[in-house]
Amino acid sequence: MDNLERFLNFAEQSPTAFHAVENLKDMLRGVGFRELKEKDPWMMDEGGKYFVTRNDSAIIAFMIPRSGFSPFKIAAAHSDSPTFKLKPHFEDGTEKGYLRLNVEKYGGMIMSSWLDRPLSVAGRLVARDGHGGVVTKLVNLDRDAMVIPNLPIHFNRKVNDGYAWNAQTDLLPLYGEGDDVGKLMRELAEDAGIQAEDVLAHDLFLYSRQAGSVWGAQEQFFSCGRIDDLECAWGCMKALSESETREGIAVCAVFDNEEVGSLSKQGANSNFLYDTLTRIGFALGASDGEIRAAMGDGFMISADNAHAVHPNHGELYDKQNRVYMNQGVVIKHNANQKYTTDAVSDALFTLICERADVPVQHFSNRSDMTGGSTLGNLSNAHVSLNTVDIGLAQLAMHSVCETAGTKDLDYLIRAMRSFWQE
Repeated sequence: MDNLERFLNFAEQSPTAFHAVENLKDMLRGVGFRELKEKDPWMMDEGGKYFVTRNDSAIIAFMIPRSGFSPFKIAAAHSDSPTFKLKPHFEDGTEKGYLRLNVEKYGGMIMSSWLDRPLSVAGRLVARDGHGGVVTKLVNLDRDAMVIPNLPIHFNRKVNDGYAWNAQTDLLPLYGEGDDVGKLMRELAEDAGIQAEDVLAHDLFLYSRQAGSVWGAQEQFFSCGRIDDLECAWGCMKALSESETREGIAVCAVFDNEEVGSLSKQGANSNFLYDTLTRIGFALGASDGEIRAAMGDGFMISADNAHAVHPNHGELYDKQNRVYMNQGVVIKHNANQKYTTDAVSDALFTLICERADVPVQHFSNRSDMTGGSTLGNLSNAHVSLNTVDIGLAQLAMHSVCETAGTKDLDYLIRAMRSFWQE
């Protein structure tokens, strides 16, 4: 099985950030990484491999070289993608004969891409544990369970002229009929092996049931959900799992909530990375000054996908700084610090890729268009070190089904192995 096939399996089995982190944990355990808990004292050895999670939706894995405490070499990505989240009271039977689900948007999605396709629900339930406490259960309905139906063109003649979708009225999924009240929670509870009446709270999200596929004249493209940013998250963690660090503490962080600004306890704009790096240093006997020096002498790669030139709208992209699928890892630039890349981090990452025989591309937006941002600069507010923003070129970013190139994942893995091993 090649890396792309493994990634497509991972993406299919990771409908939410919770599932993505659980699957990354399984990958790491399979190659000898040990789990640490934030609430426990940390004991670690030179040459050891470890990981820690927060909120079950963010994970930081790291490897200690046999030479002991040394500067940090960090990669960061994110586990979340735009979707719909079920509200606390999610059953809406106000339209006679139908049972809809009351949802709200999570992140900046292309809303129309979610209509008229089979959807399902996944996430976590928090339930009574029978001993006065609570237990968390991952759940995945794992079947075609609902659809958000379009309005017929006969009632919306302007739909092809540009339509402003209303998340409260246009985008409620149809799940059942009036007598199906309570069925969804019963089905999810059964999947978790608990009783529906024991469920106290939930974090549940919609996802598309469309399977990933490889396509094109020479099968040079692939499409699936959540390429942004599971491709970088899986690719970086895969590279870490295959690396043997000789110098520097190798760190791979996958944060949650990037799509909504990263301002959460498990996001890049939190103390999660700083706390983890500090605790690594103290566990290895480093002083506060030595830890700060290791951060100052470190390097970070912020990995979040980039915009490939759209085949039908090339005019929207800068003529000299446009990128394409299958042509290498993308270094992202922005004068207003939407991306962290500067001349130093650009040059250093270019050298890393040269050593791995990986081509690089450079992306910058048109000067009259505002682009997006990512987690690098937010993370730098807490752990300040030389950082480059990179990604892999893709189409249809934030659609329910995105497209990327079949060669680029291997480019990323080779570049990251070079970063951690050389």
